[in-house]
Amino acid sequence: MTVTNNSAVKPRLSFWQIWNMSFGFLGIQFGFALQNANTSRIFSTLGANPDELAILWLAAPVTGLLVQPVIGYYSDRTWHSRWGRRRPYFAIGALLASLSLFIMPNSSFLFMAAGTLWIMDASINVSMEPFRAFVGDLLPPSQRTLGFAMQSFFIGVGAIVASYLPYIFTNYFNISNESAEGMVSDNVKYSFYAGAIMLFITVMWTVFTTKEYPPQEEKVHTKTKEKKVIENPSHFQKTFTRIGSILGGVGLLILIIVFTLSLEKELYVLAVGLIIFAVVHFVASAMIQRKQGHLGLVHIVKDLNTMPRTMVQLAYVQFFSWFALFAMWIYTTSAVTSHIFHTTDVSSKAYNDGADLVSKLFGDYNGIAALAAIALPFVARYTSRRITHLIALTCGGVGLISIYFIQDAAMLWVPMIGVGIAWASILSIPYAMLSGSLPADKMGYYMGVFNFFIVIPQIIAATILGFLLNNVLGGQPIYVLVVGGASMILAGLLSLQVNDRDEVQVPNPAS
Repeated sequence: MTVTNNSAVKPRLSFWQIWNMSFGFLGIQFGFALQNANTSRIFSTLGANPDELAILWLAAPVTGLLVQPVIGYYSDRTWHSRWGRRRPYFAIGALLASLSLFIMPNSSFLFMAAGTLWIMDASINVSMEPFRAFVGDLLPPSQRTLGFAMQSFFIGVGAIVASYLPYIFTNYFNISNESAEGMVSDNVKYSFYAGAIMLFITVMWTVFTTKEYPPQEEKVHTKTKEKKVIENPSHFQKTFTRIGSILGGVGLLILIIVFTLSLEKELYVLAVGLIIFAVVHFVASAMIQRKQGHLGLVHIVKDLNTMPRTMVQLAYVQFFSWFALFAMWIYTTSAVTSHIFHTTDVSSKAYNDGADLVSKLFGDYNGIAALAAIALPFVARYTSRRITHLIALTCGGVGLISIYFIQDAAMLWVPMIGVGIAWASILSIPYAMLSGSLPADKMGYYMGVFNFFIVIPQIIAATILGFLLNNVLGGQPIYVLVVGGASMILAGLLSLQVNDRDEVQVPNPAS
């Protein structure tokens, strides 16, 4: 695949220019951190059972799967003389996400909270996806590792503050962490309000302080290309039909097995997802047959099936990394409250103390991530990005597994060191390796498609973790964290097989 990249003509940006273009991630991570640390708590408060948490969480990854490639595709084709290419999406997503953060803790019943999570996650994704492409748009290859590391730094800072908010409001402002049955506690409500304000302010800071390059040459190239029917249409028609048949057949087989054996209903989601992807491939094949190969859907499906080699290799790394993360986000509260605080009563003080501690622990690992993000470019410079990612993911995997061996709640901050190092690397190193392999005129789209390999493992985790918890792991959430740790170590090993072509061209990525 030919990579058209005009990064050679891009000037190096100053530290403060990179700071400004990344600052919006501070607020975006406020939203994600509040969501990750408190959504299970809100669902449990509103009556969800532990084995129902995964299916309720599906709103978040499914939304990302649908939204990010679409936003990336259209942001590649957007240009406004004042607002630029990516910044309109930053602003719209920030406004909608901020409103959702105000609504989420005031949900009066369980499915209202699940629906709000869907809207909130979609809105955050509208803002977040173009930020990844922003680095490829504005920075030359020699500064991309630094650019993604700067994003990781703000992600860490935003997440540590947001994750600490319930703890801060309770312990420093005497706002109660207890509530009546079926009501979200006041400390969580005030945390979401603060997060909404911060998200909007920081994203708009980036919108008004950063300028984008007019994509004149890329825009002309893209428009010209899209007016043409794809090359070798018969080949792609057969390919789409074959892939659609495989996906559809596997999806139907899973449906039959789940129905016949009366397995957990979450597994239906996996089957339906495969069938939807099959239908999309069949539709694209039919469009080619009708001489409509110039339409956007055909190009989206074609590009999905002709991804750069580096992107395919990173897909495996991302899959196991994010499977581990999703297991951690869903089940840490249940694991800590049951394994260490020895309670499953969501209205008890012990449970809420444990839940507050988990929120604080999530802040701890994000604080570590902010510091690790500063160090990663230097480690990558003296080793390689692949080795750096292996080391970081191994630290995270060992950290998750070690929670099983801890009985003193005061020692739980230790595993968070490893998790934080892994989190910093997950948010920067794969994107730095990926950006050098992407065509410049499809940067946003492929960054959106890359989100598939974040979302798909989350969907699979959401569909099978409840089944594993009940049927394999004896109903003990702590074992889910052990499985997550093993998955993260495997991801680190797989990173060694990635073809990091940009690193070969730029031996000093931290400079």
